[in-house]
Amino acid sequence: MLAAMFPGQGSQTPGMGKDLLETYSEARDVFASVRKGSGIDPERLCFELEEDELRQTQNAQLALFAVGVAAYRCLEARLGEGREFAAMAGHSVGEYAALACSGALSVEEGARLVKIRGDLMAEAGIQRPGTMRAVLGLDRDPLVALCEAVSSEGAAVVIANDNAPGQQVISGSAEGVERAAERAQEVGAKKIVEIKVSGAFHSPLMDEAAAEMGKVLRTAKFQAAPGDPKVYANVTSSVVDLPGAWPRLLETQLRSAVRWRESVLNMARDGVRTLVEFGPRNVLCGLVKRIAPALATCSVADSESLERTLEALSRSEVTA
Repeated sequence: MLAAMFPGQGSQTPGMGKDLLETYSEARDVFASVRKGSGIDPERLCFELEEDELRQTQNAQLALFAVGVAAYRCLEARLGEGREFAAMAGHSVGEYAALACSGALSVEEGARLVKIRGDLMAEAGIQRPGTMRAVLGLDRDPLVALCEAVSSEGAAVVIANDNAPGQQVISGSAEGVERAAERAQEVGAKKIVEIKVSGAFHSPLMDEAAAEMGKVLRTAKFQAAPGDPKVYANVTSSVVDLPGAWPRLLETQLRSAVRWRESVLNMARDGVRTLVEFGPRNVLCGLVKRIAPALATCSVADSESLERTLEALSRSEVTA
């Protein structure tokens, strides 16, 4: 069984998607829909911004959405019969790309929502400043206990991303993250890595942004049809069968942990054998190899990687 996955903020890179746009009409169609839905030119975001400006939340999220959906549509149009995607998942903002590619959202509607989400999260980072760090080499359970202890002292910090065994991301106030990082090293964490983002995403510091996003999501048009790919939610790590559940899940996602490790394990349990990442940097492919090494992975970021992926998918041992 074949699954698609879409990366989140941090995977962006200047120039991403340019080769796809120059090579495939499907990419041009997606970029046009993103422009119409968001009122923002995704070509300017992807091709003209320098790294520091592209990194800004409101720019990175919409750019990743555009490129992820475009890459998927380009590959989808070239897959042979019997090579359809049965499942999808996205990491944080990547969840919106998964929903658009699954048919649960139109590309225009997805772009509208991502634009609003990015603006709200950027503003939340100003109103309630915070930070994020990756904690490497420490199991999740002791880190949860450690974050709870620090938070009980009045310095908010939580696990924001359960990415893979020994790779967690913590998020919260600057003081809370600093204390938790120090204690994590004291109890055996091998490395602490600063994450360059504008706020404490997937933490209680996003409560106000999540509430505002919830109002917007309740006006969105979610749909599903028999045979559409299953989408695994960040908040639950499980398949969402009812389209009407997505507004609440996506609202909660802004202030809750991304359960990526569990999502991958659940996809494997449900029969997924190959995952294709759509977007730059191959971050999710690397995480999958740490979570479930037996799963095959491919990625599509440009025309060359698209052709490599088509070739890999044509081999029965990859899609079995």
